[in-house]
Amino acid sequence: MDRIQSVSAWMLERDVSLEILESRCGLDSKTLRAIVAGRYTPSPEQRQRVATALGIAKEQIAWGHATEVTHLYGHGPQFGRTP
Repeated sequence: MDRIQSVSAWMLERDVSLEILESRCGLDSKTLRAIVAGRYTPSPEQRQRVATALGIAKEQIAWGHATEVTHLYGHGPQFGRTP
């Protein structure tokens, strides 16, 4: 079975810098940086472009968020209300 790794792990393994990946896949820098950091879930087209730029199948990349998603809304003591 093919290995599944994050974009950043594939970049390290294949010695591909962010600048090289950006030039190969054609995504804007801000979006690509968010994908690499795990702060953005790319569309199917963006996934294919990144995978192709790395020379792997898009199924070999773990696309989930690497950072916790927090929200600034809702109920709770931090907003002066109790649940």
